[in-house]
Amino acid sequence: MKRIRYCESCRIYTLKEICGICGGSTVLKAPLRYSNDEQLKKYRRDLKKEEIGRASA
Repeated sequence: MKRIRYCESCRIYTLKEICGICGGSTVLKAPLRYSNDEQLKKYRRDLKKEEIGRASA
């Protein structure tokens, strides 16, 4: 199983041991934290659109 790696010079995440952009070596990095708020963004945007639509009508 591959682990997420991080290029400290480019500041990008990759699965490769060598960065595809700068050619430098990458270090093992823990995955980005998952947030439950991310699941709710779609619903917040939809509600905001409805509010804007009602205000302009």
